[in-house]
Amino acid sequence: MSRKWIQCAVLALLASAPAVATDQAILRNGFAIRHERRAVIGANTRLYLGNDNTSYVDVPTAEIDHFEQDLTPTPAPATATSTAPLPANPTPQVKSQLSIADAVTGSSQRYHLDPDLVNSVIRAESAFNPRAVSNKGAQGLMQLMPQTANNLGVRNAFDPETNVDAGTRYLRELLEHYNFDLIKALAAYNAGPHRVEQYGGVPPYRETHAYVSRIIRDFNKKKIAQEKENSAQRASQHPSTTKPSAAP
Repeated sequence: MSRKWIQCAVLALLASAPAVATDQAILRNGFAIRHERRAVIGANTRLYLGNDNTSYVDVPTAEIDHFEQDLTPTPAPATATSTAPLPANPTPQVKSQLSIADAVTGSSQRYHLDPDLVNSVIRAESAFNPRAVSNKGAQGLMQLMPQTANNLGVRNAFDPETNVDAGTRYLRELLEHYNFDLIKALAAYNAGPHRVEQYGGVPPYRETHAYVSRIIRDFNKKKIAQEKENSAQRASQHPSTTKPSAAP
């Protein structure tokens, strides 16, 4: 694992990350996800659900059959007092994905973590399955153990918003405890803080080493892609104006 990119990951922890027409991504299972724009990041396609960079879902590119223009009228933004009826027969998969994206965005802002990091943890923990249960009893998107969930005041670990909020808060607490040493915090999230204390770092468990490496690798791929995109944008905004000197 490159030390340079581990350092980049740590530096990015406290910062939130900054086809135009509305399209639909038609998945191979027949469901559709409406989005404003998209970008390919590694093996995934990021579908931006709004006009900014904070609300999005990552979908494996291999699961997307094709894209098509969305010709349906743009719905009015939902509000707490809205009385507009819900669409008939809403698609469970799309509703779940949207809920996860909103939960990650909100929790990342509340606890001042990079949403890409939270997404990488969720991907490693549950592959974005809100109903996931491990053989050890961990539950939901961020795989909260029952005792941890109870300590965090979680009543329903299968609720995406509640689970992501608690998991993100717990990750932030671990980062603060280990002076923002991302490797130790992730190891503690996986194996428990007592094991990190016992071994003075990442415990010698193959599962924990693979877990930490998987998250760092996924997170770094996102940061590298963002750097390339930002560099390309800067280059397009400030093209070189250097002209060859005239011959003597």
